[in-house]
Amino acid sequence: MPAKKQNPFKLRDFLGVNRQYVTKLENIGVKTYGQMLSAGQTGEKRAILANQAGIPVEVVLELVKLSDLARLPGVKGIRARLYYAAGVDSVEKMAACEPKALLRLTADYVGQTGFEGIPPLPKEVSSTIDNSRKRPKVVEG
Repeated sequence: MPAKKQNPFKLRDFLGVNRQYVTKLENIGVKTYGQMLSAGQTGEKRAILANQAGIPVEVVLELVKLSDLARLPGVKGIRARLYYAAGVDSVEKMAACEPKALLRLTADYVGQTGFEGIPPLPKEVSSTIDNSRKRPKVVEG
C-alpha cells in the first residue's frame, strides 16, 4: 500500500492572516509554510520578499514566525496563531518554555481575549515543547 501523500500546509490556513497579502505571496510562488520559511529565513530575504510581493516586511515576519511554529507536529493554523499571539512566536522560544508556564500563558490568553480556539492540553504542551527542543533554528533575526 503506497504511503499517503500529505498536502503541504498552506499560508492561507493560518488563523487570522490577511488574505490579500497571502494572495500576493501566492502570486509570486510562496504558498506553503515551507516555502515561506525558505523565502524568509533571514532579514535580508524577508525584505526582498516583502518588496517582490508588495506587502509590509512586518507581515512577512509574522508569516515566517507562524511558519516556524508550524514545523512542530500538531501545530498548524489555530495552534500556531495561539502560540504566536500569546508571545511564543518561534520554535526557539517554545523550546525555552516550561509546560506549566505555557499552559497558564495560553489559558490566560484565551480567557482574556476571547481567542476562538481552546488552550492546549497538558500532554500536548509537553509534547510540543519536547519536539521544539529537537528542531534546529531556521529563522534568523
